[in-house]
Amino acid sequence: MTSPYSHDVIIAGAGLAGATFALAAAQGGLKVALVDPQRFATQLAPTFDGRSTAIAYSTFRMLDALGLGEGLRPHACRMDHILVTDGRRPGAASHTASPAYLRFDAAEIGDGNGGEPLGYMVENRQIRAALAQAVEAADIDLRAPVSVVSVTTDAVAARVTLSDGQVLTAPVVIGAEGRNSTVRKAAGIGTVGWAYGQSGVVATVRLGRPHGGVAHEYFLPGGPFAILPLTDQRASLVWTEPTRRAEALRSASDEAFGSHLMRRFGEFLDGATPEGPRFVYPLSLDLAERLTAPRIALIGDAAHGVHPVAGQGLNMGLKDAAALAEVLVEALRLGEDIGSEIVLDRYAAWRRFDNAALAAGFDAFVRLFSTDLAPVRLARDLGMATVNRIGPLRRAFMREAGGATGDLPRLLRGETV
Repeated sequence: MTSPYSHDVIIAGAGLAGATFALAAAQGGLKVALVDPQRFATQLAPTFDGRSTAIAYSTFRMLDALGLGEGLRPHACRMDHILVTDGRRPGAASHTASPAYLRFDAAEIGDGNGGEPLGYMVENRQIRAALAQAVEAADIDLRAPVSVVSVTTDAVAARVTLSDGQVLTAPVVIGAEGRNSTVRKAAGIGTVGWAYGQSGVVATVRLGRPHGGVAHEYFLPGGPFAILPLTDQRASLVWTEPTRRAEALRSASDEAFGSHLMRRFGEFLDGATPEGPRFVYPLSLDLAERLTAPRIALIGDAAHGVHPVAGQGLNMGLKDAAALAEVLVEALRLGEDIGSEIVLDRYAAWRRFDNAALAAGFDAFVRLFSTDLAPVRLARDLGMATVNRIGPLRRAFMREAGGATGDLPRLLRGETV
């Protein structure tokens, strides 16, 4: 019998979450269309995305299950240790550590996770390259560079009109195009959130000495900064500045930028040399009021754009992708209408609480540490010291950060859909 649809699933957005979901859906037997206004070649340019991502060890299992792990491992730096410190001034990394700190070591939970690290630091451009290669080799209908102009739905189908005039139909459309999602707007799904008035300044540096696989995060009254280990004795530096100052850094000379960098990070970097362009990303919270609408589902930043303080944004998006792929593939195998409200509600119920709780937690974390009020500082320092001294509590934090708790989708357990 001929299908009344052009595809089973239409995905708007071939970024990290959208492309990963496309691979998972195709692996499960769904006929997938992946639409993006930019070619993969554009996404792979060094100036497109300078960020690096902390991939939780459970998320890396998903990448392995999708056939991406082998290609990514040479570019993935193990994070075996994370040191979180409460500081008062720039350059804190070059001084004696504060007594208020948290130290996480992968060896403490090694028995339960097969010797995996706390996570892997991978440059986004390397993830994009692996995804591009896998998508182009898979049975996926890639439409790029083409944008989504409109989305309409009725009782039986969703219709997507593209900028080239083509009209695609499917039981369900996935919005994965980021915070300004066209699909989310077409569904009438609002967002709640706010801007932080700050931006994240990102640069890659080559270090004067090995980093030992240690990720450092320092909290200052003006916002957090992080030194995150990369392969080849490099590190990704991420620090928060008021937006006006961050924009000034984007256009500053190399000498002025280097001087500011050293004032901020101190001698810890041991003569670090910036490599490649610098990037500035405005920071805000954007949380979709709903994850689904009739014949529409949202994943990734289209569903939840969060502060990068804990490095969990992409992990949340890929967990969305894993859960939604599993729900849709199971529904297909049962002969259900995969775009029906009852099917999409399973996905929303699976991910709704986790996404909202994490977004709220990150926001509270930023506000708690972005103040120098003495009573607040005392309370948080006592809290950090307490967690650091209680082994079971510290290990629970590590397992949560590794994404290995709760009702995990099969992909995050390393199994195929």
